[in-house]
Amino acid sequence: MSTQGWLVDRQARLRAFDRRHPWVMDTLVAVPIVLFSIPNIIEKPLSATIATLALLPPLYWRRRYPFLAFLVTATIELIEGLLDVGVGAGVILLVMLFGVASRGSWRALAWSAGITIALLVAEIYVLNPVIENRIITLFLVIGTSGAAVASGVAVRTRRAYLIALEDRAARLEVERDQRARLAVAEERARVAREMHDIVGHHVSVIVGLADGGAALATSRAEQTAEPLRLIGDTGRQALSELRRVLGVLREEATDPQLSPQPGIDDLDRLLPSVRAAGLPVTYSTSGELHTLGKGVQLAVYRIVQEALTNTLKHAGGGAAADVTLAVAEGVVRVQVRDNGLGGPAAPSHGLLGMQERASMYGGVATAGPAERGWLVDVILKEPS
Repeated sequence: MSTQGWLVDRQARLRAFDRRHPWVMDTLVAVPIVLFSIPNIIEKPLSATIATLALLPPLYWRRRYPFLAFLVTATIELIEGLLDVGVGAGVILLVMLFGVASRGSWRALAWSAGITIALLVAEIYVLNPVIENRIITLFLVIGTSGAAVASGVAVRTRRAYLIALEDRAARLEVERDQRARLAVAEERARVAREMHDIVGHHVSVIVGLADGGAALATSRAEQTAEPLRLIGDTGRQALSELRRVLGVLREEATDPQLSPQPGIDDLDRLLPSVRAAGLPVTYSTSGELHTLGKGVQLAVYRIVQEALTNTLKHAGGGAAADVTLAVAEGVVRVQVRDNGLGGPAAPSHGLLGMQERASMYGGVATAGPAERGWLVDVILKEPS
């Protein structure tokens, strides 16, 4: 860790400790005041002791009531000057002035500054007439008070800046979570629509075959007519339930897509378009890919499509990609690796969609930096 980082870390820890135990810092301020007052307490026991004890409570009020603590301290400072008792009220007055500047209102700060100047003038020109070089002394004490005010305003500004940063970070985190949830909901709706089309098509075919078989069996007076009719009725009921559950997610498109859903064969048309966009792609397969169901093939196609799209967006110039599909014992593994600069800085809609598709087929999807570049690794399980 660098020296600057070490200092920032220590400051953050000190502020956190001060927030948890504010009395510790207040006591650390009070101890030197008491020690400074001991000679005066010995010389003037009663008045000095009373003044010292009166100065301590404002030290513990100053965080919650900064202006009130300042007024009490200024009053004690005035009384101390009248009684000629030096117990360190002037130092505490600077602490209170800092507190008003850092925590009080701007109006309270203006009043505090005016009272401080008036009190300093009174002490130098009225209460202590023996002081030499009064103008220089006045400038020195006013400069010290101004430094206390400037420090308090700087702390106030920094605190407001940190609060603004924390608020912005919290809002960005909420917006990020909302975008992620919207992305998941959008991808779920998309997958549901695709499953509606795929399953609905197959169930419709089953119903049609069952009805045709039942009609043929009836014309031949065969006993298989009734079971076939039951198959057709069950299929129609299942299709109705499927449309009821998934159909609510289906958007009514003004320009419906009449082409079939893409599969693994369509990668031969996808990859040339990616190469034409400037990304060299190699493609290799192993296993019986064409035995996979249409749903799994669609998931594989969408995963490869999204992975290559992310590579085009984030890998940078001169990158190349390698796509590998492997099928073994009902498990499909999709790997898309590139040698570019990396992937998206935050989970994108496409990455979330990959995870949704993988979980739908009992698999997992991971995406992250590899030894060189970015790797998308997805495992799907063919439904039995």
